[in-house]
Amino acid sequence: MNNVQKVSKRRFFIALIPPKYIQEEATKIKEHFRDIYNSKAALKSPPHVTLQPPFEWDIEDLEILIQELNDFSESQQPFSLTLNGFAAFKPRVIYIDVVKNTELLLIQKLLMSRLESSLNIVHQVSKKRPFSPHLTVGFRDLTKNNFYQAWEEFKDKEIYYNFVVSKLTLLIHNGRNWEIHSEYKFNLT
Repeated sequence: MNNVQKVSKRRFFIALIPPKYIQEEATKIKEHFRDIYNSKAALKSPPHVTLQPPFEWDIEDLEILIQELNDFSESQQPFSLTLNGFAAFKPRVIYIDVVKNTELLLIQKLLMSRLESSLNIVHQVSKKRPFSPHLTVGFRDLTKNNFYQAWEEFKDKEIYYNFVVSKLTLLIHNGRNWEIHSEYKFNLT
């Protein structure tokens, strides 16, 4: 019986996915990290800004999660998001920095609060620390030595994008990588 239960649970997370041209640029940077710094973990997901960190959800109850995300998204308005420069969680992660703005901070707080109250989806670590939006390009598989070499290369490198966010994306883990499961459009009226 226990094995059946494990099979029915899948890992998900909820994110903002930038437009295709930004995804392509970020993926090129991730590939540079793979080729030069032997860091390929960031390539296991499309470029994204996490709003709700990974959680387990019963696949049989997927419609409940989907309905909740639809309802939530329909109550949100599109907003502007800016990526500007590189930053790091030393000495493990290098990322494209996401400029915090009121709309981003609010949607993340509202989403996590709603998922907790309606579906009991809680990420305890995120509740204890401030939201730090980022788009990872060099991940935890960076050795300390490679991290510092890469940080030297990227710390002053310029990158700048501004775009409108108009949907949430639900990603699912397929056993090896994260892939887009579904998207939920914001209220455009």
